[in-house]
Amino acid sequence: MILNSATDAELPLYQGVAMADIVLVMSAEIAAEARHALLAEDVIGFDTESKPTFNKGEVSSGPHLIQLATATRVYLFPVGRLPEHHGLKAILESQRILKVGFGLGSDLAQLRSRMQIEPRNILDLSRELRSKERNQSLGAKSAVAQYFGQRLQKSKRTTTSNWANPRLTERQILYAANDAQVALRVYRAALLADPMLSA
Repeated sequence: MILNSATDAELPLYQGVAMADIVLVMSAEIAAEARHALLAEDVIGFDTESKPTFNKGEVSSGPHLIQLATATRVYLFPVGRLPEHHGLKAILESQRILKVGFGLGSDLAQLRSRMQIEPRNILDLSRELRSKERNQSLGAKSAVAQYFGQRLQKSKRTTTSNWANPRLTERQILYAANDAQVALRVYRAALLADPMLSA
């Protein structure tokens, strides 16, 4: 049963990723290490961030940041500063690795149109874990409340910040890392509750 907002406010705060467990992929060497680590996984958390558009008719130039998470590390790929995209393409197009995330529709569309990456083996938890009682999609905040009994902070100020900025703030880095890793954690918890989720 999904907790209501009144109960949610009283929940303990979700303790997310530590800065020490976040890797900013800013060089070919780090990109190679990230590719090796991620290709060794069977399931990874996945999300992207894009600089928001505010003007009517303005088209997003995102994604500006791609986040991929294992159980112990989160790799952040600033798209504009990557030496190349081949490693990302290999990971995201892998049929063997399951990529899990929340509300991935626009993320996938932007990867296809801007980076010519065709993500495969994707599981959108918003659809997969939708509330059967209300037939509503389940967001990350609701999922964290439901599966962990905790409150996931989602700052609108950070959500709508400039993700194209060459120097991300610590707040942006933590926000982005949590978005990816919380999806993996929720997937693992949901899988324990319903083994058919992986079918």
